[in-house]
Amino acid sequence: MVAKISTGGNMFGALAYNQNKVDSEEAKVLFSNRMLLSEDGNFSISECMRSFEMQMPVQLSTKKPILHISINPHPEDVLSDSQLSDIAREYMRKLGYGDQPYLVYKHTDIDRYHIHIVSLRVDENGRPLNDRFEHRRSKQITRELERKYNLHPAERKERAERPKLKKVDYAAGDVKHQIGNAVKAACYGYRFQSFGEYRALLATYNICAEEVKGEINGRPYEGIVYSATDDKGEKVGNPVKASRIGKSVGYEAVRRRMEKSGEAIKNGKLKERTWKIVATAMQTARNRQKFEQELKRQGIDVVFRQNDSGRIYGVTFIDHDSRVVLNGSRLGKEFSANVFNGLYSDERKTDMRQEQSTNREQQPDFVPRENLVSGVASVLGTFGGLLGSGTSGGDEPQDTASQKRKKKKKKRTRRID
Repeated sequence: MVAKISTGGNMFGALAYNQNKVDSEEAKVLFSNRMLLSEDGNFSISECMRSFEMQMPVQLSTKKPILHISINPHPEDVLSDSQLSDIAREYMRKLGYGDQPYLVYKHTDIDRYHIHIVSLRVDENGRPLNDRFEHRRSKQITRELERKYNLHPAERKERAERPKLKKVDYAAGDVKHQIGNAVKAACYGYRFQSFGEYRALLATYNICAEEVKGEINGRPYEGIVYSATDDKGEKVGNPVKASRIGKSVGYEAVRRRMEKSGEAIKNGKLKERTWKIVATAMQTARNRQKFEQELKRQGIDVVFRQNDSGRIYGVTFIDHDSRVVLNGSRLGKEFSANVFNGLYSDERKTDMRQEQSTNREQQPDFVPRENLVSGVASVLGTFGGLLGSGTSGGDEPQDTASQKRKKKKKKRTRRID
C-alpha cells in the first residue's frame, strides 16, 4: 500500500478533481467525516465547499490549509467498500486528522481501486496541525494496515518488479517524451555521486547529458541539456533543456541526488555486490570481451572511455541489480582506469596492428617496400637509357636535374668573376 500526501491552498481544485471523476462514473463518495451536508446526501462541489468554509478559520497562519491524500492498495488486494472506509478512518486517525472534516472518494478509473481523501490541515485557530515527520509516519501507518488487513506490501513488490528502462529510439518519434521518461526513471532509480557517473548511466539508454554554465544578467547560471543519441553515441535531433522536462531532472535536483546517493553508498553496503562480481570477472575472463560479457550476464554494464590512441582513461560500472553507478576508482584502486589499461594494453596493441595491416592491404595497388624499391630502380634505369646521349651505351649514370643545375650555377659564377 502506498500513500501520497499533497498540500495546497485551492480547495475548489481538490474537490473538482474528485467530483469530475464522480460525474464521469469513475468514482463515488464512500463517506464523509464531520461534514455539514444536507440530509439528502448531496455531495455537489458547492455544498462541500460551503461545509469546509464554515469550519475554516478566517485568519490562517499557513498558505496551504488543504490536505489531499491518495491511498493505493496493491492491484491484487480485493477490498470491499466497507474495508476501504475502515482503512481511511484508521489512517486519518493515526496520522492526526481523525477529528478534522474530510471526504473519502473511491476511484475506479484505473485497473486498481484506490481512495482519495480531501480535508483541512489547520485547527480552529488557523494553525497547521502537527505535520512533523508526516511522510515517515504515513509509511509506518500503511505498513501496520498491510499487516492488519493481510495486504500485499505493494511498494516492495513494485520495487522488485520495476520495469527496465528503455533506450531512446529517435526513429520512433516524440523524442522529448522518451527522454523525459528515461531521465526521470534513471535519476531517481539509481544512485550516483558525480555528473560523469550520471552521464555514463544515461549513455547506456541513448541519452547524452551535458552541463551548461554561463551568466544571465550578471548572475551565474548552471543547467543541463539532454540529447538523444544513436547506438554509436552520436547525437541526433535537437537537444532538450532540463527545464522543459521538469525541475526534478534539473541541475539542482541532480546535484542533491548525488549528495544523497553519496551518503547512502557510504553508510550502506551498496558496493559489496558490484565489487565481488567485478573482482571475480577480472580473474576469470580471458579478455576484455569475455569480461564485459560476464558482467552483463550478472546485471552489470561497464563503460570504458578511451582516447584516439585507444588508451583507457576512464571506467564506470552500472549495477542494474543494486541500482548503483560507480567509477572504477571509487569502487577501489584495483579497478581504476590505469589497471584496466595495463590489463588490456597488449590486446589493444594487437587490435591496432591488425587494423593497420588491414588498412594497408585494402589500399589499391599495394606493393611491399622491397618490391617497390627494386621497381623504382628498374623504372629509373629504363628511363635513363631513353634520356641518355647514347655514346656511353647506357652504362654510365646520367646527370640528374640537380646536378645539371649545379653545373649551370658554376658556369654563371665563372662569368661573373
